[in-house]
Amino acid sequence: MRFDRNLLLEMLHDAIGAEELFVVSLTVSDSVLPKVTVTLDGPNGLAIQSCATISRRLGRRIDEHYGEESAYSLEVTSPGADQPLTDPRQYPRHIGRSLALKLNDGTEKTGVLTAATPEGVEIEEVIKQKTKKTTLPAAFYSFGDIKEAKVVISFK
Repeated sequence: MRFDRNLLLEMLHDAIGAEELFVVSLTVSDSVLPKVTVTLDGPNGLAIQSCATISRRLGRRIDEHYGEESAYSLEVTSPGADQPLTDPRQYPRHIGRSLALKLNDGTEKTGVLTAATPEGVEIEEVIKQKTKKTTLPAAFYSFGDIKEAKVVISFK
């Protein structure tokens, strides 16, 4: 059985309904028992209850379209803390946290996220030199220049 990714996306948007969530990724593994993995996020994150509800709704739609005897597994999840931010809509809720940016030119910047716009982010870069840290004035980086961005997880 082959899943149509565009049809799955349509079904997923129906399943999300009025919830203020967006699709970060949708993948279908190419195995004997295909695994549909959906990663969702929202301005305030994603509640486990929303994952369960959307999973049930999407599962029903898949069964209706592909037949209830179709064999697949379905996982609806939120991005893990260690996952890179991949959608501009993921940034605003991380304002005030430290971000590690890898830029397309090969440089890396780490600092506190002070602003997020649809075009890019502003961070106050922290530079460590031997025993002291220097915080630079906020600088703007467009999403086009960012190769990867991760929230820096601190256990202090």
